[in-house]
Amino acid sequence: MKSLLTSWPLWALLSACFAALTAIFAKVGVENVNSDFATFIRTIVILLAAAIMVSISGSWQEPSSVSSRSWLFLVLSGLATGASWICYFRALKLGDAARVAPIDKLSVVFVSVFAVLCLGERLTLPNWLGVIMVAGGAILVAYRA
Repeated sequence: MKSLLTSWPLWALLSACFAALTAIFAKVGVENVNSDFATFIRTIVILLAAAIMVSISGSWQEPSSVSSRSWLFLVLSGLATGASWICYFRALKLGDAARVAPIDKLSVVFVSVFAVLCLGERLTLPNWLGVIMVAGGAILVAYRA
């Protein structure tokens, strides 16, 4: 059981499942609410959930123990997350969840390209074929004839 709980594929799959539920719940929730205000409510809930998780797991650490480089990139990550959520909720307000979510998942393609260009990661030919298939699949799912 311990190896299962330390398995990144398990956590990634759970993340995907929760992301799917996020889209469904958000689509219903944003129905009669301004999309920016809906993002604000969601952010408060996430902040509270994260605070509870840090408390329960005992993983609080002194902010001064975090390097300035980590602070910079965590702040940039937070800003990018906020921008992503604002755009995502706006898209859900305007479009079908079944079409918005696949386009949002083009982030898989962008992460792969950015990881190669910015982080020096290497992808093999089968990896690149997968990236192309993810892109094609997202476009096909979102396409409406």
